[in-house]
Amino acid sequence: MTEPEVVEDALAVPVAELRPALEAVLMVADQPLDVTTLATAVGYPVEEVTGALEGLSAEYAEQGRGFDLRNVAGGWRFYTREEYAVVVERFVLDGQQARLTQAALETLAVVAYKQPVSRARVSAIRGVNVDGVMRTLLTRGLVEEAGQDPETGANLYRTTGYFLERIGVTGLDELPELAPYLPEMDDLEDELLAATEHPPPPAAETTAETTGGADE
Repeated sequence: MTEPEVVEDALAVPVAELRPALEAVLMVADQPLDVTTLATAVGYPVEEVTGALEGLSAEYAEQGRGFDLRNVAGGWRFYTREEYAVVVERFVLDGQQARLTQAALETLAVVAYKQPVSRARVSAIRGVNVDGVMRTLLTRGLVEEAGQDPETGANLYRTTGYFLERIGVTGLDELPELAPYLPEMDDLEDELLAATEHPPPPAAETTAETTGGADE
């Protein structure tokens, strides 16, 4: 008598060990997850998931980890342990206070004087791809989205109140005039004419800049 053929579902996901599976899901969660959602994700009954979560929470507290697993507002999520809040705060503030690169400063200046402006327009003015730099400026809270261009549908960007605070002014009308820093008009017209006749191909920023990794 032959053994019955076992047909396996190619899309079936093998059930992982419960506690590590919960940790993996919670690690990428950006908001508290309820038990039902977690049970569905890891493929275990709600009762078992509840017990595993409570066990993990107690285990982390007993081991003195730098984080807690808490059930807050009906959902579970990792949180920094209170006694290490100062360390985290210092890390975050140091990152915010890091000096901007020349590329980021130039991009920020274009946004400040041309706002609201699209990324494409900023790239055209600078002659380089500014996607990575713009991500840095958005992350640092210096630039924010300002709707869409009605003609192209492109996202527009403007500077924030935090930007004004950082440079010590109360409004955009207090930004210094650009005229004293521009070349003579005749020279500028010659340069624009030459650029029109022989436009250079758009160059990309360095690898670090386009990924946003070194623009902080």
